[in-house]
Amino acid sequence: MKERCKVAIPAALVAASFLFAATPLQAEGSDEPAATATPIKHLVVLYLENTSFDAYFGIYPKALNPAGAPAFEAEPRTPAVNGLTATLLANNPNQSNPFRIGRLESYTCDQNHAYTPEQQARNGGLMNKYVEYGSGGGPTDARQFCHMNAAGNYDTDLGYFDGNTVTALWNYAQYFSLGDNFFATLSGESTRGHLNLTAGDVYGAVCIPTKTKKDGRVYLDDPAGNPPFCNGPARAQDQAAPGDVIVGSLVDDLDPFWDICSEAEETVALRGRNIANLLNEAGVTWGWFQGGFADTTCSQSHPKVAYDLATGVDPATDRVQEVDYVPHHNPFQYFRSTSNVRHLPPSSLAMVGKTDQANHLYDLEVFWEAVRAGMLPAVSFLKPPAYQNGHPGMSDPLDEQVFVVETLNELQRTKAWREMAVFIAWDDSDGWYDHVMPPIVNRSATDIDFACGAETDGPGARCGYGPRLPFLVISPFAKHNYVSSALADQSSILRFIEDNWLGGARVSAISFDNIASPLDDHFDFDKSDGGRERRLFLDPTSGEVVKVLDPK
Repeated sequence: MKERCKVAIPAALVAASFLFAATPLQAEGSDEPAATATPIKHLVVLYLENTSFDAYFGIYPKALNPAGAPAFEAEPRTPAVNGLTATLLANNPNQSNPFRIGRLESYTCDQNHAYTPEQQARNGGLMNKYVEYGSGGGPTDARQFCHMNAAGNYDTDLGYFDGNTVTALWNYAQYFSLGDNFFATLSGESTRGHLNLTAGDVYGAVCIPTKTKKDGRVYLDDPAGNPPFCNGPARAQDQAAPGDVIVGSLVDDLDPFWDICSEAEETVALRGRNIANLLNEAGVTWGWFQGGFADTTCSQSHPKVAYDLATGVDPATDRVQEVDYVPHHNPFQYFRSTSNVRHLPPSSLAMVGKTDQANHLYDLEVFWEAVRAGMLPAVSFLKPPAYQNGHPGMSDPLDEQVFVVETLNELQRTKAWREMAVFIAWDDSDGWYDHVMPPIVNRSATDIDFACGAETDGPGARCGYGPRLPFLVISPFAKHNYVSSALADQSSILRFIEDNWLGGARVSAISFDNIASPLDDHFDFDKSDGGRERRLFLDPTSGEVVKVLDPK
């Protein structure tokens, strides 16, 4: 087990002194800001972990509002979402009916969100096997909330949260735009969700981990294929991955080959291109910023600070801590061309967003240093440390809320906000129940698929779309208190970047950005100049509204 270091508790993610001006970015190698197809000059993607739409927004906008919890009252004329109806709540086709999980129970068990069980839980559209295939079982920590039904089966995945727990997210939906028809690009776990965000695909694995032959963690269309073991991780930037002939689809959560923090002999390497290659070629500044990346001992850790404080526990006494940096949550480390094997820092602050020894991959603290200096890249991906990423079993909605609110509060204090969009998205569903059957836009009829068509479109093990997920657009250009039911998926974020900065270029001939729907429905680009000053400041602990600036 990796040694974990002590932490100072608690500290705000970002100091309140970030009250400074950020200036428009210049493209790499240019003295002019990168040209864009919309007024958006800065995109920040907050990529969180593991929830379904119904788990976070299924009963939006009606909260129970019990005593002692942050209250939520919806604005008049708040639009309805495609959520949990009275019939689904009382007469659900699953073994259990959906049930509310309270704020002090929000540290839950992890659910089963592997590729095949996700499809089995949906049962070809009947959506009635979530207890059998979606539940992750019992607790791994005595404090976890893990629900069991009358039949003695764990059914935590039928639970949902309301505006007394995911309070900030519901308040952002009130003032900005929420998507209720947004899906994972493919079924499966976190690594696939990260690759879909940045490459629009999971195909391209050139070597396999040692366990693959017995549990199919990389799918090969040719069953006689025999790619080499990746072993690893790589120790140097110029180290090539074994093999580059037989290629498969990454199915499971596996660590990236080009990352010193990856688990030995349990890595995978991908060939091909991702959005970083396109941005670099176009000279557009960008960065992936992840909590704990600067710690080359790979052991920096934190307790669940917000959850501890809410439940009356001193975080300093909480011995259950999560290592901040999760290698398989860093999609660029799977590709040699976009990796930073040894987690090198930028050569200077002026090089953040540009190509140097860091190769655009940084610690979260570097993001805030760039913001303070007015050097915000055009495209920024922010990944919280594990304890704040919302992943059941390692995090919780309360710590996730602190990360989201502190980040958005500070971004809205910059002048760059007037030309910014923030996308809040999640990498997968964790197996949580959602009543909407995703449209099957890419069939897969392999031996690890279930009811995903009689034929296979392209490489196998790419059944998509996957589960329905929440999606929020926070921007002065976002429509106010709006619910978009336009079809979209994780690769729609990729398409937005490509259309806004890259003239509609696509990653590859088979990447899902080719068929992704745009995100136009979330925006109103005809706002007056005053409308671009719209801001919403929330309390990070409660998620309640502190201040609204909403000129109309």
